[in-house]
Amino acid sequence: MLIPRHLPDIKTSGISILKKGSALAFSLFVGCSALNASDSTKPSFGGIYPHLAYYNNEGECGTGAVVPWQGKLWVITYGPHMAFGSSDKLYEIDDTLGITTRPESTGGTPADRMIHRESDQLIIGPYFIDNSGTVRTISYKTAPGRYTGVARHLSDPGSRVYIATMEEGFYDIDVNSLQTTIVYPDGNGLPSEAPGVNPQNNLLPGCHGKGLYSGQGVLVFANNGEATREALEKFNVPSGVLAEWNGKDWKVIRRNQFTEITGPGGIYGNENPEDPIYALGWDYKSVLLGLREKGEWHFFRLPKASNSYDGAHGWNTEWPRIRDIGTPGNPFKLMTMHGMFWHFPENFSTSKTSGIRPLSSYLKVIGDFARWNGKVVLGCDDTAQKEFLNKRRIKGEMAGPGQSNSNLWFINQEELDSFGPTNSTGAVWLNEQVEAKVPSEPLLFGHWPKRCAWLKNNSGHPVVITIETESGDGKWKQLRKVNIDPYTAEFVPFTDKDKGEWVRLVSNATAKLDAIFSFSDNDDRNTEPDALFNGLATVGNRSMNPGQLYSLGNNRRSLGILSDGKYYELDGDMTLKSVNDSATASFISKNLSPTRHGISVENGSVLIIDDKGRRWRLPLGDKSFTGIIDNNLARICREVSTERDLLNCHGTFYELPAENADGFAKIRPIASHDFMINDYCSYRGLLMMSGVANPSPGNNRLITSDDKRLTLWAGCIDDLWKMGKPRGHGGPWLDAKVAPGEYSDPYLIGFYDKKDLAITHDSPRQVTITLEADPTGEGNWMTYTSIKAKPGETFHYSFPDEFQARWIRFKSDTGCTISTVLDYK
Repeated sequence: MLIPRHLPDIKTSGISILKKGSALAFSLFVGCSALNASDSTKPSFGGIYPHLAYYNNEGECGTGAVVPWQGKLWVITYGPHMAFGSSDKLYEIDDTLGITTRPESTGGTPADRMIHRESDQLIIGPYFIDNSGTVRTISYKTAPGRYTGVARHLSDPGSRVYIATMEEGFYDIDVNSLQTTIVYPDGNGLPSEAPGVNPQNNLLPGCHGKGLYSGQGVLVFANNGEATREALEKFNVPSGVLAEWNGKDWKVIRRNQFTEITGPGGIYGNENPEDPIYALGWDYKSVLLGLREKGEWHFFRLPKASNSYDGAHGWNTEWPRIRDIGTPGNPFKLMTMHGMFWHFPENFSTSKTSGIRPLSSYLKVIGDFARWNGKVVLGCDDTAQKEFLNKRRIKGEMAGPGQSNSNLWFINQEELDSFGPTNSTGAVWLNEQVEAKVPSEPLLFGHWPKRCAWLKNNSGHPVVITIETESGDGKWKQLRKVNIDPYTAEFVPFTDKDKGEWVRLVSNATAKLDAIFSFSDNDDRNTEPDALFNGLATVGNRSMNPGQLYSLGNNRRSLGILSDGKYYELDGDMTLKSVNDSATASFISKNLSPTRHGISVENGSVLIIDDKGRRWRLPLGDKSFTGIIDNNLARICREVSTERDLLNCHGTFYELPAENADGFAKIRPIASHDFMINDYCSYRGLLMMSGVANPSPGNNRLITSDDKRLTLWAGCIDDLWKMGKPRGHGGPWLDAKVAPGEYSDPYLIGFYDKKDLAITHDSPRQVTITLEADPTGEGNWMTYTSIKAKPGETFHYSFPDEFQARWIRFKSDTGCTISTVLDYK
């Protein structure tokens, strides 16, 4: 995401002071005309107001910070690797959703924010904003870098703060005069010395700096990347760091990818220097949560809902947060990490570890959030013109967005547990040498109705693994013991009687082991789509309005649509008009036509051959989808949130991580449907879809053109959870001629609710079929069970509710023609 590139020397003044009411302040409706400050009737779709969308001239336009201050909402955006400034802005939004672009804006790649109590200032990016709205700006000319965190000073917190940059620049700043002392220089150098050079990170291991926070006599800093070629391609190589500074020396705490650093004081900083410090990060196994208490670090693990945030380079994960969104007297800390909304408890400590709760999973990329005017406002990273490393053959040579843009997402607090299921996976050991009698780190355990573990012994001697739980009080109790023979695996289901807040494992012998936990919700979603999708054409309906969608560039800030040879544009007021622009129409026709590469519909499944040559099989939906795929009648794959794709394949929308985050191996079904969706894209923070057949006058998600010939659907990408519970049918073998010992291709089984299997074969004698599961998608195949299928009969099997793995495959001991058909409901 944040690729070093040649950077212009952005000329900025040292300190600029401008009062909100001065003649230089101006109100701007982003992307369109001036907005009347009293106008609060702008349209919204799924909590997204298109008129609030912000654009820049860079390869990405993410939301760095969102902070309520003195009755206004202040927002900063960032471009990729802009250490000396950019076209990004500081925005001020009033309670009628009127928006002011502040003329003090110098851009850059900022995500730091703090409210400094003593001076009564908001520090956001390079800007210091007092209680009257006066904005002062630190100059990138003298203090360059991508501002990633701001923290209270160790010795003079009343009048000084620290700001850290992503390339390990550390500045000591007087909050009154803005006098800046360079403690450690930024890796980009000063603009006059080294404009556009590749940044050097010599102070600490890792790169791509993130969180900063102080307390307990130290300044804690994190980064979540690695500046190596290997890290651009692999997700599971060593990367990142958690480190602390005592005012003199740096100490590496842990060599993993970390992002958020905070404490009970949150955006204000810890009021009591002895209060705990929290560190949020991850590795290739699971999410990591660090707790610094009384000078010592303790670590916990949480499962991942999404793997789209993985990648050893760190680009796919920007600024997850832990932040209070409660009301006075009713605090509520919200945590975002790896595609999950979590409730984070007050007073989390080694003696009180209970209270972390998964709320729901989401698809948006969220940089920051806050409570403002009764809503939770989430700042997102929606549409990146660059698309960075997220190219893949299934998308063909499709053009990326014409211009980067993003938006805010307004929701009610009670909606936080209403999006996707909290299905997730986390490992404590992955094919690693485990020392005898040394407990694993604890993994959150007790808050899912369906739970299982996959344990595998990769050593030549038997082991006994003890499973222990504790209830948030630090007292561990034995839950059960599992005996595992050499080179074998055990599936361990858990029931309601298996209580505990956290789980950990202990091996009786040193051995190479896997220990992977899978957790599932009770998915009570309907198989029928929500009424908000009324009007979309069903798969058998050929009377729908087609439309190839493209977010235009060159500051046009509109969506271009080519429909049956006619060209339309959708503006920021969501007015859809036919336009005479043959050049743009020709561009869309040439560069945005649906294509398919590496995908084919076969007997019983969809076969995917990914960019690494790996083979994957997905379930089928309505048979009519086969012709749509074969004839390139609809978009199959497209980036709709920065650095992650949506795959719309044979009646199911999937979240598809970038190839550097393991791609199809970590695919996740979102919803299944019977809609003939012609195209989809992101625009002004919205998910736009074409393929409307019968415009419903009661559905306010539909936008019809001035000539009444084209209708589009507009909403939020997280509306897709309401499209219908994931389902499908098929299998890796359907009347397939199989040799003895031959494995089927991997077939997706993860994240589906009810799963039934039917097996038939034509052998005159009994056939033994082995079912193997891969809980991670990384080739960790483990034998689940063996089935003896009699001749002339159909063997039926229903997987237990506790069973959860990502992929399944089959092996027969007999050469024959065989079918392994799975039905997901």
